[in-house]
Amino acid sequence: MDLFKILFLMFLVNFSFCFAADPYAFYNFEVSYITASPLGVPQQVIAINGKFPGPTINVTTNENLVVNVRNKLDEGLLLHWSGIQQRRVSWQDGLAGTNCPIPPKWNWTYEFQVKDQIGSFFYFPSLHFQRASGGFGSFIVNPRSVIPVPFSTPEGDITIAIGDWYTRNHTALRKALDDGKDLGMPDGVLINGKGPYQYNTTLVPDGIDYETITVHPGKTYRLRVSNVGISTSLNFRIQGHNLVLAESEGSYTVQQNYTSLDIHVGQSYSFLVTMDQNASSDYYIVASARIVNETIWRRVTGVGILHYTNSKGKAKGHLPPGPQDEFDKTFSMNQARSIRWNVSASGARPNPQGSFKYGSINVTDVYVLRNKPPVKINGKRRTTLSGISFVNPSTPIRLADKHKVKGVYKLDFPKRPLTGPPRMETSIINGTYRGFMEVILQNNDTKMQSYHMSGYAFFAVGMDYGEWTENSRGTYNKWDGIARSTIQVYPGAWSAILISLDNPGAWNLRTENLDSWYLGQETYVRVINPDENNKTEFGAPANVLYCGALQKLQKPQKISSSATRSIGFTSLSMVVMALVMMVLH
Repeated sequence: MDLFKILFLMFLVNFSFCFAADPYAFYNFEVSYITASPLGVPQQVIAINGKFPGPTINVTTNENLVVNVRNKLDEGLLLHWSGIQQRRVSWQDGLAGTNCPIPPKWNWTYEFQVKDQIGSFFYFPSLHFQRASGGFGSFIVNPRSVIPVPFSTPEGDITIAIGDWYTRNHTALRKALDDGKDLGMPDGVLINGKGPYQYNTTLVPDGIDYETITVHPGKTYRLRVSNVGISTSLNFRIQGHNLVLAESEGSYTVQQNYTSLDIHVGQSYSFLVTMDQNASSDYYIVASARIVNETIWRRVTGVGILHYTNSKGKAKGHLPPGPQDEFDKTFSMNQARSIRWNVSASGARPNPQGSFKYGSINVTDVYVLRNKPPVKINGKRRTTLSGISFVNPSTPIRLADKHKVKGVYKLDFPKRPLTGPPRMETSIINGTYRGFMEVILQNNDTKMQSYHMSGYAFFAVGMDYGEWTENSRGTYNKWDGIARSTIQVYPGAWSAILISLDNPGAWNLRTENLDSWYLGQETYVRVINPDENNKTEFGAPANVLYCGALQKLQKPQKISSSATRSIGFTSLSMVVMALVMMVLH
């Protein structure tokens, strides 16, 4: 064997061992329309591999995830991995400001490492209001076996996607918004893509398929619940059972009992539920509308069934009541404040979560972001953040940076709300790399809002009613405020978050309320290491898509009638072995 072959084999062996510690997980997603009737009315929904909701992604901390996406819709598509931090690779975040759309009939492969994360998340299509038609699914990140978990191993791990739902598809809803209309009350709530059990013959018609979760008596299960809906906060409860809160969006919580919990749009929680009731009948699982006039919104209720294997009959009678707080607007907020970070538990790493002393770090930048009811700008109904209605760039932010395309965006997002007339702009925040940013989210609208930050887990340190002032900092929780990626902001109230800007890239800060997001209530935070020779951010992937000012760089893709498989779907070990055989022969 000549020297070249020996050296090449040594390289292949070393290459293989380099990746041995961080395995790969592979998924193939074909995104298409199907007809379904979740609320008894046939409608077009977005399915993945023919299923609605889509399959659960189940990986382990530090694994490299490869998702090959085949777009069989009639419009552009991006999948966003909500809560996955995309360390050093905002190129994979799947949003209009980070990626060019995957064209219809095209194949595109996402590849990223689930670095230093654990917990419960979900994914969804981020363009064109598509989430209102489905395309979402759960995303689980398990801890490595060497990291202790602060509770005993459950009997099972169950994912539950809840969300408000319209019988109009996303294109009809989008047109209503484009025409300056409000979407109105949703037609119902789905649990895992299914409508309500017929607990009431007046409110629920015959023939609706409902979700049933089968469990063994005496066992404890982990329920991962995500609100994947459009704009409605939901109260989640299970008749006769306590919910022990254990984790939220990647952070273990102090374990507390709740009879029900408000889950706002975009949020995810893990509950430990022990099946300790008698089996005389099944039990209701309920997700009902919150922070609205609940008497009028009675139809906006999802109902599933918890079925013990030895159950003797069907669930019957009235649904278990939600919080009786019609005249107490502080109940839900106090419940949210009660959720605390488990500072002694290990997260994705062996060191305790609380070893990061966020409360003692000096803040470098402060931004007050205020939203108001929709306004007219240039004759169009729009939503705003601090007086700016965001216009998505035709060329993604970091792609424009890489190719030195000027005029794509402005680094001039105001630190305080504008005092003049609102305007439509691609205005983004100039984040300080390794800075520590305080963001106050002020909701001056009459409807509930929740906000999400890509790329990070921020610290939820405070919330209250009224206008935020400098004195409000005296109420902050500087010790065990939970680290998460989505926070609720009550009507006429504020929420404060702290963000350690250690992840370079362009990161979306948005409302999760889909209608408000679609109309412009978002911005991006651009975080760049000023060292030109830095190794802190990966470059654009080899399969990067081009659009906007860089459209001419895009090479055509050969389109076939069947889904193509990316090279990423070949096992790494098989690739190495094939190359070895080529060299030896």
